[in-house]
Amino acid sequence: MARLALSVLLILCFSLPQNSTGRPSRTRKAVSPRQPGEDDDVTSQLERLWQEVNSLKEMQALQTVCLRGIKAHRKCYLTVEEPKHYHEANEDCIAQGGTLATPRDPAENNELRDYAKRSAPGAKDFWIGVADIVKEGQYVDVNSVPVSYLNWDRSKRQPTGTKRESCVALSVAAQGKWHDEVCRSLKKYICEYVIP
Repeated sequence: MARLALSVLLILCFSLPQNSTGRPSRTRKAVSPRQPGEDDDVTSQLERLWQEVNSLKEMQALQTVCLRGIKAHRKCYLTVEEPKHYHEANEDCIAQGGTLATPRDPAENNELRDYAKRSAPGAKDFWIGVADIVKEGQYVDVNSVPVSYLNWDRSKRQPTGTKRESCVALSVAAQGKWHDEVCRSLKKYICEYVIP
């Protein structure tokens, strides 16, 4: 990070005007007067540099998350062991730069199940980013996009179809099958972070 800051500082130093007195330097050739719009060019260069710095910071934070969790399917996953209700869990994932994990196919679901089992032994259920809060029976992810992959525990007649149970949990005990649950229930959860 210190090297990054030093690089940005050096670029800024070399991109800003070197001569503030208006007289030519003895060691450099005289610089022609600034043309209209050149300040805009420097400003846009500075803006691009800050965007690059922020992007690098985000990448570094994502790599830290990935080191604590797992990488799979162009995403990083991280279990959080402090139980929260569904909405608090999702807000916590968002505050960390992700969302509640949403398995999109059987392979991803199995990867989440295995990771949850390893990372939080003894835990039975984890919130995932699927719910039918807006319209009963219409399951969407945390971005309100309809979910095409569903993995209900049919042996327990899931989903129950009641309006009280609108949030979805992945059950490690039921081999990764899903069940709907009251959103105010306290559960551990899995966050996902998309790898750019």
